[in-house]
Amino acid sequence: MTIQDLRDARYCLAGVRPWFRRHGLDWQAFLDCGIEADRLRATGDALVEPVILIAEQREAYDGRA
Repeated sequence: MTIQDLRDARYCLAGVRPWFRRHGLDWQAFLDCGIEADRLRATGDALVEPVILIAEQREAYDGRA
């Protein structure tokens, strides 16, 4: 997952940064390299599911190109 997936899900980046901090995730590492869906799911927060769905759809589309 990338920052673009968060934007596509229309998540407020000002709110996502503290969310990463609360869950012990490195915001800068995410910006630099993205993050695996499993790491986000491990937080137990249902808010990650829409972003994961968008990322999976993007990857499926990119794989067809």
